Amino acid sequence: MSVSRTWTPSEPYDLARSLCVLQRGPGDPAFRVGGDGAFWRASRTPEGPGTIRLARCGDAIEAHAWGPGAPWLLDGLPALLGAEDDPSGFTPRHRLVHEAHRRNPGLRLIRTGLVLESLIPSILEQKVTSDEAYRAWRLLLQRHGEPAPGPAERMRVMPDPRTWSLIPSWEWHKAGVDSKRSATILRAVRVARRLEEATAMDLAAASARLQLIPGIGPWTAAETLQRSNGTPDAITVGDLHLPRIVGYALTGQRGTDDAAMLELLAPYAGQRHRAARLIMLSGRTPPRRAPRFAVRDFRAM
Repeated sequence: MSVSRTWTPSEPYDLARSLCVLQRGPGDPAFRVGGDGAFWRASRTPEGPGTIRLARCGDAIEAHAWGPGAPWLLDGLPALLGAEDDPSGFTPRHRLVHEAHRRNPGLRLIRTGLVLESLIPSILEQKVTSDEAYRAWRLLLQRHGEPAPGPAERMRVMPDPRTWSLIPSWEWHKAGVDSKRSATILRAVRVARRLEEATAMDLAAASARLQLIPGIGPWTAAETLQRSNGTPDAITVGDLHLPRIVGYALTGQRGTDDAAMLELLAPYAGQRHRAARLIMLSGRTPPRRAPRFAVRDFRAM
């Protein structure tokens, strides 16, 4: 049996662009886009597993939820959809950013209120290709997650901290996860409760809390807090592609590093993550000069 809630945004709202950051690859067992355009998420909430279905109904967003975590998911529905995000203070400083902002008036920065849910896949994405990370997340949830409540077949809720801690080394290996990343996840789940407290902190304190865990640096902290806290200034540093994209989009030059990217984004202080999202949506990226990195098979090592 489901429970439901409806939320009506007061301004233009783009459900797909706002929620897409939660999907970890096209085969994510915890996220699905239905044939009818509805979005499904399976989450492990403080109240237990829950599944939520989100779909447009006229000007409103209609949500149905199942499982022990359903009330928690519906209580957090406005925040999840970006109701707490205030883009009114954002002022484009570049023509490209202005145009992307104009073309995407409904973009909102979502807030899940769940740290571990975004932290673990972010750890899996450290120093590997997206395809490798997505495959690892998919296999680990299929093998060690539990069926999502409700009618969504083949969706999975990620394991609880204890289950993560009991995954044997060979299962990590089968999923293509090296010992460094698996050890970081194991350290994180041992202090899961303390990490979840970061959702009530400002950016500096939340980032510092996450980085107390060896193996979690600024890149992983930013990627997590962008989703769990909806922080508009949580700019990702240490990324292979983002500085180059930002630099090329704003200057036409190649080879931009983190320091140069931060200098370019300085006019957007307090809103640097939003600016980066809009730059990515502009579609202006440097032409590829080299082939994609090959996907490594850790199982053969």
